[in-house]
Amino acid sequence: MNDNDFRTVEAQLREQSAAYCAANHVPGFVAGVFHAGRQAVVAHGTANVVTGAPMREDTGFLIGSVTKVLTTTLVLQQVDRGVLDLDAPVVSYLPEFALNVPGAADKILVRHLISHTNGIDADLYFPDAKGRDALKAYVAGLADSCGVLFEPGEQLSYSNGGMIVAGRLLEVVTGLSFPELLQRDLYGPVGMKDSSTSAEQAILRGTAIGHFPDPETMEARPTGLFTLPDTWGPAGGTPIGTVADLLAFGRTHLAGGVSPSGARVLSAASVALMQQVSYDMRTPNVPPMGMGWVRYPFGDVTVLAMSGASPGGVSLLCVVPEHDLVFAAYGNTPGAIMLHDQLLQWLLREHLGVPIPRLVTEMRQDVDLTPYAGTYRSDQLRIDVSIVDGQLEERTTYEPADGAQERIFTAFAGGAVSAPPQRYVPIRPGLFAPAGYPLEAFDGYLRLLLVSYHDIREGRARFRNGGGRLTRRV
Repeated sequence: MNDNDFRTVEAQLREQSAAYCAANHVPGFVAGVFHAGRQAVVAHGTANVVTGAPMREDTGFLIGSVTKVLTTTLVLQQVDRGVLDLDAPVVSYLPEFALNVPGAADKILVRHLISHTNGIDADLYFPDAKGRDALKAYVAGLADSCGVLFEPGEQLSYSNGGMIVAGRLLEVVTGLSFPELLQRDLYGPVGMKDSSTSAEQAILRGTAIGHFPDPETMEARPTGLFTLPDTWGPAGGTPIGTVADLLAFGRTHLAGGVSPSGARVLSAASVALMQQVSYDMRTPNVPPMGMGWVRYPFGDVTVLAMSGASPGGVSLLCVVPEHDLVFAAYGNTPGAIMLHDQLLQWLLREHLGVPIPRLVTEMRQDVDLTPYAGTYRSDQLRIDVSIVDGQLEERTTYEPADGAQERIFTAFAGGAVSAPPQRYVPIRPGLFAPAGYPLEAFDGYLRLLLVSYHDIREGRARFRNGGGRLTRRV
């Protein structure tokens, strides 16, 4: 690749970002690409509509669930050092770990925490604790508040709870708080020089805030919540970084665990283990899971990825080992995920020449819908599925356990506790697409919009999977 080719990449990022932000009420966006030794970062718009501060190439932002790959890396570092065993029960290191189903926690292994196969039903559990004992308080609360969705290793469900328990496990075996460990063992060695772990640190430098579209005007309004509670740190509640920092982390995984500065951060074996398939549900809407990384197939090329929602913002980190490429981006409204997807697909198709086959080629009219109708539940979430006019109609409602949970969730979601009814049309038995979307919408990252149903018993599905998360029929 020559300099002209890379200047074309930089220009495309800049032009496409500016056009999308202007057309879709996104105040600000920042993105970067590393490819074959060259790196570029571009920024557009406003980081905060209240202050008018510009989005700059070095503006910080909440990285959200991208943190899960960092947490997994920290766990594998302790495996490298002989401190942790992936096949040991979590309770052998963390005896206070329990769920409200007797004996359920005893079956969960360390590897289940970071491969999203643990079955902990705590996806929307938001205890509001601060400071050094926040993760300890989270784990203590699980015993009374949260149960299980499935037996460990039986299914795959995106797990905030698993990552938070992993963060507490790290604190116990290292003697450091999760923020201290993140700073010492990742930010420093990787060279993430502008990253931080709290709002108090972030305020000392330029940091973006999130925004939500006004329901009437669609204009962006600022979030009323900057970060989630400290209890959610290891799952993505509090870490803050820049695009350059995320590119450095991605490059470390490209280079077999060696950071851009030459520091050995993780063994090559552990880097490879994170990239291997840990569980595959064999459905297009749930890509195979590694450890930390989600393995998105784009034709014959695998993109290791993780996106990160924060209150009113969304980030994305992608690593493409076969092409020596890292892509990172952040937009300060939730709808910016559409731009992330467009840029990623442009990089694959136009820059790398990767053919991306159509994931969904047709809809079906002859699918029996009766196995899927019913009510599905997970922690504080209810999804009612009915048959209406030959389609599935879903009504999703958040049912908070208490006032604190409601306050945190509604602020995180921009004020809503329920979603408008959504119709779904069948692609094939057990797989559905939201009505009204063009088929090509699902070729890329937004395949997560598809919904699947699993484990049909006596003519009824036991599980629904949307966005990688399971709910269980009740």
